[in-house]
Amino acid sequence: MSLTRSQYDAVMRLYDRRQIEDHRIMEERRRKAYAAIPELASIDAGVADAAVRRLRGLFGLEPKETVDAGSPVQSGSAPSIRSRAQGESGALIQAGASPRLDPEDAEAAASPAAMSPEARKRSLLSRHGFPEDYLDPVWQCPDCRDTGFVGQKQCHCFRQAVVNLFYTQSGLADILQKENFETFSLDWYPEDLISPATGMSSRKSMEHVLSVCRDFATRYDSQQHPYLLLYGESGRGKTFLSHCIARELMNSAHSVMYYSAKELFDRLADLRFRSGDADRQGAADPVSSFDPEYLLTSDLLIIDDLGTELPNDFTKSEFFGMLNGRLSAGKGIIISTNLSPQELSDIYSPRIMSRILENFQLLNLFGRDIRIQKRMADSLGHT
Repeated sequence: MSLTRSQYDAVMRLYDRRQIEDHRIMEERRRKAYAAIPELASIDAGVADAAVRRLRGLFGLEPKETVDAGSPVQSGSAPSIRSRAQGESGALIQAGASPRLDPEDAEAAASPAAMSPEARKRSLLSRHGFPEDYLDPVWQCPDCRDTGFVGQKQCHCFRQAVVNLFYTQSGLADILQKENFETFSLDWYPEDLISPATGMSSRKSMEHVLSVCRDFATRYDSQQHPYLLLYGESGRGKTFLSHCIARELMNSAHSVMYYSAKELFDRLADLRFRSGDADRQGAADPVSSFDPEYLLTSDLLIIDDLGTELPNDFTKSEFFGMLNGRLSAGKGIIISTNLSPQELSDIYSPRIMSRILENFQLLNLFGRDIRIQKRMADSLGHT
């Protein structure tokens, strides 16, 4: 799980908001319960009195027999409790009006010492139609108490918060619900279409490609060379498979950056040349939150439709820098393209192609155009 400082801060702000909401809910519950049951304030006051007496006793400021007098709600201390309760519950009780104790509530509030203050409060809450745990602490995640950490370890909810953040920032949340390994179908790849180059059917070839992609996603962290080049004609499923892998990795809390080649290089060019300010080079884009540094540090970078961008010295230089930086850091890359390796060699420099051919697993997606097949199937279905 690779997080930038800004991403980590974003997750921690989520926990800040959760804790604020927890506190708001607790205060609202206290307001309702204490307004309906003034005796709760009496019990709280008794607990506070007892704590003060114990503290004073530790410093020799309270006679020992007073400290050992027992429950803070015994008859001897009741007047003190009542007067203190009236003071502390002033916000809940109209000014100048003493709370009128229901006989049963008075009995519950002045229960024997064997019954703890917490038990007396639960009894009162239940008697007045509230859940017994109504005043218990409120947390969305009881394991970490909405801190994100259990001891020094990240909580499972922190990991899920990271996954949610990755989905939001990737912009792929909706499409990945439709395009994933569960929805990928080999039915679009016929057995009777044979590749002249390999002698394999389209179906057999895609079974191999699908197996490699699944393995890439499930064993990503142990991959020595997490680099794939998916190539083939338009409509063969390259982008779909990229989405499949992206979903699996984000679900396992890996950060994924996904861009079409044209969008990626357009953003980089805009960032570098905007306003002619050379000092902006390498800085995060304040408008789109595009962070070029993250191109090198995200767990996986997917570049879709390589070759559709306008190739020039700038794009070639940027592409080489990204490629070289991620290869050096061992960060994964998936490239999809409609061009064959030979056609890519005609566009990109030998130093770019040597890095691709030496490090990437090349997967050819062979078959008929799935988009056309789907349109034909839809048209037949409406006739």
